[in-house]
Amino acid sequence: MPGPVWPGSGWPGDPATAATPVAADAASVRSLAAGAGSVAELTARQSVCRACPRLVGWREQVAMTRRRAFADQRYWGRPVPGWGDERPGVLIVGLAPAAHGGNRTGRIFTGDRSGDVLFESLWRCGLAAGPTSVAAGDGQRLLGVRMAAAVRCAPPENKPTVTERDTCEPWLAAEIDLIAASLRSVVCLGHFAWQAVWRELARTGRRIPVPRPAFGHGAEVMLDGLLVLGCYHPSQQNTFTGRVTGAMLDAVFERARTHADAG
Repeated sequence: MPGPVWPGSGWPGDPATAATPVAADAASVRSLAAGAGSVAELTARQSVCRACPRLVGWREQVAMTRRRAFADQRYWGRPVPGWGDERPGVLIVGLAPAAHGGNRTGRIFTGDRSGDVLFESLWRCGLAAGPTSVAAGDGQRLLGVRMAAAVRCAPPENKPTVTERDTCEPWLAAEIDLIAASLRSVVCLGHFAWQAVWRELARTGRRIPVPRPAFGHGAEVMLDGLLVLGCYHPSQQNTFTGRVTGAMLDAVFERARTHADAG
């Protein structure tokens, strides 16, 4: 039974090679993230990280057992790196890849119901080339947008531990640093992403409001020209119950795009 995809196996868009350095613990994550000189190199290093034993075991187990609907497919089974524009005006941050979504396809918010709803909205708002994101190599492109997750591996029950969150954080920190010159808007999909983004903005030296802004759909804060927006996560639970609708997503992404375009 095929397991996870390894660098050099010909997976579409695989950013890593056999020579890409592999982080094995929290200290090496910090070192390799800080030492990546470009978005491309950072993406490659993210995609081979093995620093969190529980997450490595889970993502690879899922890639081996697979879901019945995808039994004939090879799973990515590695950390899912950020993707999209390397000089984006808009950054979209989520919690972590889905076990049978990004962990299967190798691309965040791709191949699951959340991604279906999300990309339809991005396409309507002129931020994606098409309304669907099915798999790496499907021709989808983000337009002036980059996507990333606060935690790069699919966690059991979609719940990373605090240690796993903190170990992974330097990957997001380095990504934000590398795109800072063009970045104008950040959309946080869910409370976990909201908290992660505020930690990173505090790290960069921005003056953060006290108390820290509360998460909510449509919440927005302007910091030295950077617009931070809260958005309910387009999970099945939220979309099926009507807690978040396509129109609600459109409103947030239109606001993010308009601000980025004006910057």
